[in-house]
Amino acid sequence: MKKTHIVALVFIAVAIAVLISYLGDTSTYDTVASAKQKPGKFVHLIAKIDKSQPIEYDPIKNPNYLAFTAIDTLGNSIRVVYHNTKPTDMEKSERIVLKGKVAGNLFECRDILLKCPSKYKDDVNATEKNLTAATSIQ
Repeated sequence: MKKTHIVALVFIAVAIAVLISYLGDTSTYDTVASAKQKPGKFVHLIAKIDKSQPIEYDPIKNPNYLAFTAIDTLGNSIRVVYHNTKPTDMEKSERIVLKGKVAGNLFECRDILLKCPSKYKDDVNATEKNLTAATSIQ
C-alpha cells in the first residue's frame, strides 16, 4: 500500500471514532414516565411548572435550594429539586428544560433552561400596523 492510502485510512478511522464519541453525547427529551424507568441516568425533561403546587425557595434561609413540581406534556408530574439559585422569571416561562436524573420520587436537576415564548410570538398590533403600512404604500 502507498503511504497516502495508509494516511487516508488512519484519517477515516479517526473521523469514525470522533463521530461515535459525539453520538454518545446526544440525548433526546424524555417524559416523566420514561425518566422514572431510567433511575440514575442523566436525562433531559421538557416540562412546565405546576403553578397549583407551591414553589419552595427561600433565598435568606438557603439560596441554593429550589423545589417545585413539573408536569410534562402527557400530564405526568414529578417533584424537582435544584441545588442552585432560582432562575430569574422562572414562573413566567411557558416551558422549561430540566437536565438531571431521577432518584426515587424526585428529579435531581443539575441545570434548568427556560423557554421564553414572548420572544417568538407575533405581536398582533405590530403585525397589523406593518400590514396596513405596506398596503398603503402600494
